[in-house]
Amino acid sequence: MNKMESWLPINGDSDFSIYNLPYGIFSVNNGKRKAGIAIGNQIVDLASCAEKGWIDVSADYFKKDTLNDFIRLGKKITNQLRLDVQSLLVSKESPLKNHPNILVDQADATMHLPVHVGDYTDFYSSIEHATNVGTMFRDPDKALMPNWKHLPVGYHGRASSIIVSGTPIKRPKGQVVPKGTEVPIFQPSGRLDFELEMAFIVGKDTEIGSSVTTKDALDHIFGMVLFNDWSARDIQKWEYVPLGPFLGKSFASSTSPWIVTIEALEHFKVPGPVQNPKVLPYLQYQGDMNYDINLSVGISPKGKSEKIISNSNFRYMYWNMAQQLAHHTVNGCNVKVGDMMASGTISGPTKSSYGSLLELTWGGKNSIEFDDHTHRTFIEDGDCVTLRGHAEKNGIRVGFGEVTSEVFS
Repeated sequence: MNKMESWLPINGDSDFSIYNLPYGIFSVNNGKRKAGIAIGNQIVDLASCAEKGWIDVSADYFKKDTLNDFIRLGKKITNQLRLDVQSLLVSKESPLKNHPNILVDQADATMHLPVHVGDYTDFYSSIEHATNVGTMFRDPDKALMPNWKHLPVGYHGRASSIIVSGTPIKRPKGQVVPKGTEVPIFQPSGRLDFELEMAFIVGKDTEIGSSVTTKDALDHIFGMVLFNDWSARDIQKWEYVPLGPFLGKSFASSTSPWIVTIEALEHFKVPGPVQNPKVLPYLQYQGDMNYDINLSVGISPKGKSEKIISNSNFRYMYWNMAQQLAHHTVNGCNVKVGDMMASGTISGPTKSSYGSLLELTWGGKNSIEFDDHTHRTFIEDGDCVTLRGHAEKNGIRVGFGEVTSEVFS
């Protein structure tokens, strides 16, 4: 990757470097929502750039509440626009220099859900996470179900309750079975948990009856976000047999507001784990399909300092995004622009890299101590949970910002 430098001052540790330029939807002073690109601590107003004639896309696409229609124009256009904005931020003769009002301080902006999510699928693609959960609740010698190494396990989630970072999370209520009993009671969840995930956003519609190959999958993926798939473990434990997650998951999932394009992540591709047994032909792929993205989770109790409780990496995923999309569509299931597909909890090989409190506290048996000597096994009211992610290589940094939410009753 060629080295570039923007005329706009950008901190070296900024997630939103000149190599990134993610897309998002923002507003200022409760005004209309518009599309923008993040650079450093500012936002490039794309509608204003289009009205000035600096980019070759109608301003109408950037005055909508979501990016769906823009994404649907296709990668030939969306990738070129990103490169055009990159040129505006690099060129010493850039007309943008003389129109500072087109740059908006992120501190002055309100971020919104970047796409309309028509459908949402959550996968279960970390072998470390699946093994931990299987060991915890089943025979350790049979932690993985027989199908797990043959296909990317997933379930259809609730798209309507996907919310943008900063939106408070109301503690869910439901049926739980107190320890030592067999009869359920109705109460607020006492075992609320985060799940450290990433999600990709579909960038191309497909027809029902068609399928996407692993070879073509990246052409159908617009970009990625950080994703916290909140889980009420006690509600989930009682309800999930025989059909899987329902109320324990559907109350909320939080996403970061900036979509990092898949092209901005090309520099950070790495090999994935060896898949044994060999997968069926439709799941086989060529080249590197995993991504070296550093991930962390912090918890800030109300009025207290943050403690980082997990450091993981997206490279650990057993099943990659190309395989997930290929499997999702192999039966003829159609997908639409804006559909979101989450990775499932991302856990690494060490305890410090586990991606949920369920694993970090081993089902609540162990607690995490904070600086003020308070302890946590699961999320308490007033806790603020923050997920962060960035990739960095050879001095080039591409990050996702953060997804953060506070829990209340």
